[in-house]
Amino acid sequence: MPAHQVTTRHLGAAYPLLTEAGLGSKGVLVGRDLLGGSFVHDPFELYAAGVLSNPNMIVFGQIGRGKSAFVKTYLWRQAVFGRRAWVVDPKGEYRALATAWGARPVSLRPGGSVRLNPLDPGPSGEEDALEGEPGADTALGLRVNRRQAEVLASLAAACLGRSLLPRERAAADLALVQASIRASGGVPTLPQVVDALLEPSVQAAASLRTGRTTLLEDGRDVALELRRLVHGDLRGMFDGPTTAGLDLSGAFVSLDLSALYNSPALGVLMACTTAWLHATLARQSASAATSGAHVFVVVDEAWAVLANLGVARWLQASWKLSRAYGVANVAVLHRLSDLRAVGAADSEQVGLASGLLADSETRVVYGQAPGEVDQASDLLSLSETEAELLPQLRRGVALWKVGRRSFLVQHVVAGAERALVDTDAAMTAGAG
Repeated sequence: MPAHQVTTRHLGAAYPLLTEAGLGSKGVLVGRDLLGGSFVHDPFELYAAGVLSNPNMIVFGQIGRGKSAFVKTYLWRQAVFGRRAWVVDPKGEYRALATAWGARPVSLRPGGSVRLNPLDPGPSGEEDALEGEPGADTALGLRVNRRQAEVLASLAAACLGRSLLPRERAAADLALVQASIRASGGVPTLPQVVDALLEPSVQAAASLRTGRTTLLEDGRDVALELRRLVHGDLRGMFDGPTTAGLDLSGAFVSLDLSALYNSPALGVLMACTTAWLHATLARQSASAATSGAHVFVVVDEAWAVLANLGVARWLQASWKLSRAYGVANVAVLHRLSDLRAVGAADSEQVGLASGLLADSETRVVYGQAPGEVDQASDLLSLSETEAELLPQLRRGVALWKVGRRSFLVQHVVAGAERALVDTDAAMTAGAG
């Protein structure tokens, strides 16, 4: 057959050379679109272009399928565009990335030298009276910071393992007001809140038309559980003002929680950490110096916090505030079933976990076990072909659901990045 000559303009329309147009060229190169071309992604650019309605991302993947390698290189490459990254690291896996970025991880451990105050205030101007709530009484002389009240309630619920009763919530709000009055600079700490719960003031009791003894009993369970963060096995991390001199202005901040990774208290630890982190980010986003600076906030091993109702509520609120703060939240989990394993089938925990998925318009799914296919199909609205692919995806290959579009992407790790993503050092040490 004689050769046929045609320009590249027309050759691109000839099957089988017709390929997916991709998401554009603005953003970081992730790897290869296995249906043709390169794959570039940036949630802030896609949000600005109207492709996404929120910048949040959720990443699923069995151990060894490459999800951690993707998250680390994705953050590293975002640095080229001036992006910042904050990571809640329960396993201590981001130390190499922190070193490459010229940062030192903030290591939290019982009795350690670093303390974070989860009740640090949010942006200035956020204070508001809790209308109709205890603590709004002008006789107490203070207006309650709504963010602090919500964080305190979430931490108390995390420690109790259940929702607060109305009388417990009222006692906690009043204790927060009382602690704020006594605090230096008006910023309360958890020890001061515990003291206020165990020794309520006459004015606080009067604002509820009750006595001090009744108010003490209303808040006693909350006080005893929060006391664990002050005098119990978790002391020395959240029982005072935030340690002075912490460098939080750099491009990369890693909160290393590995000292308690195998502890049942990990969920409470992550709750305190994420509360402090988001308050700090909110203040920085509100300041002129950092306004407009986009930040990625990664919550690794997110399953550890979703099972707790109080924390799940707070985390969902943080997801919804992402656009206001210029933040792209990234949750990392192992399986799709993790979203439904956080509580009973009709529980609020499951609803909140599913809500995080709904509020994350970029979903990255690495290889899943065959038993996960049905739940993945339901939660992600997969086509029959996509569902069949999930158990067959090899290491480094993921199904990307970006808005209403789907991609099959091979993540490519550059040679210089391999030291950043190696999580098998202990397994391969001494191997020939």
